[in-house]
Amino acid sequence: MKKNLQWKVILTLAVIAGAIILAYPFNDKKIKRGLDLKGGIHLVLQVITDDSINMETDLEISRLEDLLKKNAITFQKVTKEGLGRIAVQGVLADEEGKTRDMFDQYSRDWDYGFAGDRATLTLTPIEAQRLRDQSVDQAKQTIDNRINTYGVAEPLIQKQGRDKIVVELPGIDDPERVKELIKVTAVLEWKLVKAGPADNEATLLEATNGQVPDDAEILRGDPKKGQGGFYLVNKVSVITGKDLRTIRLTQDEWNNPAVSFTLNSEGGARFEQVTGDNIGKQIAIILDKKVQSAPTVEDRIQRVAGGVIRLGRGTPQEADDLITVLKAGALPAGIRYLEERTIGPALGADSVRQGLIAGLVAVLAVMIFMVIFYKLSGLNAVFALLLNVLLLFGALAYFKATLTLPGIAGIILAIGMSVDANVLIFERIKEETALGKGIMSSISQGFSRAFTAIFDSNLTTIISAIFLFQFGTGPIRGYAVTLTISLVANLFTAVFVSHLLFDLTVKKTAKKMSI
Repeated sequence: MKKNLQWKVILTLAVIAGAIILAYPFNDKKIKRGLDLKGGIHLVLQVITDDSINMETDLEISRLEDLLKKNAITFQKVTKEGLGRIAVQGVLADEEGKTRDMFDQYSRDWDYGFAGDRATLTLTPIEAQRLRDQSVDQAKQTIDNRINTYGVAEPLIQKQGRDKIVVELPGIDDPERVKELIKVTAVLEWKLVKAGPADNEATLLEATNGQVPDDAEILRGDPKKGQGGFYLVNKVSVITGKDLRTIRLTQDEWNNPAVSFTLNSEGGARFEQVTGDNIGKQIAIILDKKVQSAPTVEDRIQRVAGGVIRLGRGTPQEADDLITVLKAGALPAGIRYLEERTIGPALGADSVRQGLIAGLVAVLAVMIFMVIFYKLSGLNAVFALLLNVLLLFGALAYFKATLTLPGIAGIILAIGMSVDANVLIFERIKEETALGKGIMSSISQGFSRAFTAIFDSNLTTIISAIFLFQFGTGPIRGYAVTLTISLVANLFTAVFVSHLLFDLTVKKTAKKMSI
């Protein structure tokens, strides 16, 4: 055997051995199955990014009030006037210059302007977009943390576009619980109560002439926690879930499941200051805009103290889920479900069976076609075809790619394209032989002149597959992955390996060949 054939044989055998090692055994541990083959839940979520702007505005109001007091600037009140917009009212005319200087040094993320005794701050578009993008990234990370805590095997969580997140969870037994675990915002807040509880909003607002003050909002109590009625609370939180240090499962005084917590140093110091300044007033514990309880502050609460979130007649599972979402962190913004698809395990198994049958029938039909039309040379194409499939599964295992039902369709399409490459080569060999050239020369010229067409065809299809992968989701991306891998493998099997087989099996002195 010539040296130029030796290295080709060694390379081919090494590739075959590597593919077998990577792909064997053919099970879920090696090649992951997608939802349509295994069963599970597919969700497309949209992050309500306006919530992150509102939250940042609330925090900014609190910081701004402290800063105005620190700089001894007279003002009546600081209010939120809309999305990313704050108004400082009652600024004295002779303190406008001092206030402008403070704003100049304060933050570059807010633009400001004056109109009489009123200053208006507006969040810059660049900062607003940064907050929106950050909220989506944080939401993705939070959902990831929650799912990992729940124990889902091999979840897929990825961004789609500017404000969407795709979640795929295979093998889920209780999809409703997981959906609730994902969706709950878990925004925990403590806010001072201005009025309430009241049976209705009209009664609640009697002291304010039926108007909701600019610095307040109306929240309802959570009936499940024994808190009925309406509350008028400050818009700005005293502390939030970010200030929690420890969270654990406990019981309330009626032996019902509850969640106890302690505060970190910063939150504890702020809580101690507020409770000391508001003895005799109510402070509401709020979870996802529902008042869980509203105890009266009887004394200054030390910074090392914490509290208890009561769940009423909730179950231990509800308490565990609340601990999970609080530990994973609050979603920075609310989310809504845009798309939901649940596939049962039985349907997934049926899809696997049908996909395998379709694939085997396709391979068998192509093999028979090639042997009938191209005789012994058709066996060359059959070997290249089987090697293509082996390389595909080896690559799927190596890259930890997910095999989906559209992915199987991609494999079947690639099988056809693989044989198409052999057809082009064989027809070129026939043409060269018809011109009176020798067998070895015809083989060499056939491969050489067909290569450009094969390469261009595969390349244009791969480019299309790349776009499908970039902009598609779930099953569509699975189709793009398998198609791309198959086409790359096709260049190796149909051109390199097939040529090598001819070199090894056709004698130089042969006058004709079976083609």
